[in-house]
Amino acid sequence: MPLKELEVRYASRRSKDYKLGDGGGLYLLVRPTGSRLWRMKYRFDGKEKLLSFGRYPEVTLAEARLRRAEAKLALARGEDPGPRAAVL
Repeated sequence: MPLKELEVRYASRRSKDYKLGDGGGLYLLVRPTGSRLWRMKYRFDGKEKLLSFGRYPEVTLAEARLRRAEAKLALARGEDPGPRAAVL
């Protein structure tokens, strides 16, 4: 189920890291320090990989979804989106 902006904004910290999934591999990692990081898990060439899109609120939910869509397009073209993410 897709995340809502309010769920992201009010995600509270816990004693351990936890994830709030948005679908398509995109999730918000909430750290015990209270920091919230956008990540995307994907597979390329048979290997599991991880992209980092930045911290919330510098990267909004809408921007994270846009970056996920760009990464999915790169995967559809047979390219690894990992090296491209650093340029974004």
